[in-house]
Amino acid sequence: MRRIKKHLPAVFLLLLPFVAAAQDNDFGIWYSANVKVGVTQKLNAEVSAEVRTFENAGKVEQGFLEAGLEYKLTKYLSAEGSYRLTNALEDDSKYYFQHKFFLGFKGNLKAGNFTFQGRFRFQTRVRTYLEEVEDKYPDYTGRIRLKATYRTQAFPLNPYVYIETFIPVNKEPERFIGKNRFAAGIEYKISKKHSIDAGYILQRDYLPRLNDENIIQIGYNLNF
Repeated sequence: MRRIKKHLPAVFLLLLPFVAAAQDNDFGIWYSANVKVGVTQKLNAEVSAEVRTFENAGKVEQGFLEAGLEYKLTKYLSAEGSYRLTNALEDDSKYYFQHKFFLGFKGNLKAGNFTFQGRFRFQTRVRTYLEEVEDKYPDYTGRIRLKATYRTQAFPLNPYVYIETFIPVNKEPERFIGKNRFAAGIEYKISKKHSIDAGYILQRDYLPRLNDENIIQIGYNLNF
């Protein structure tokens, strides 16, 4: 506990630039739980659940369950695929299911105490709430995330930062980028199998109009 208190100022300094960049728009909290199981030496299975709130964390925007597989191709590169069932709030103030499918690649590179990760995901979304004609058809999005994590045995908390960009593929929007996420957080490893993490995300939507959301993310992770 003394070690954690000793390093808290450094954590606050890490988060400060991201908090300062946020605009006073909407605020939400995302709660998540993840379970990862090593099936073989190269194959991992993962199941996750998440609830996302908005309107100053007073209303549930969506909740989802996701299951997927990750296969290690080389020491530095892996392929992944997953399915997500989402129950999301729509314009008529009711919740409707969405189906999302993900295919992608993830690369990792260690440099000293830093781990750098790059991830590309191709996302397909199928709606059940049909407000316009184009909602009958799936929409496609490319997602690119770059993440850096600092780990050392002398530091009980592992700080990280990442940026993720969402690029609409099958539409002709006014902007090339549909959404950005800028994040900073910390991960605390409770034991070999258990860890928790907390972070701040500034989510900036460009479509259909410019909108910022300040998000606190809280997660629990279990690895077998």
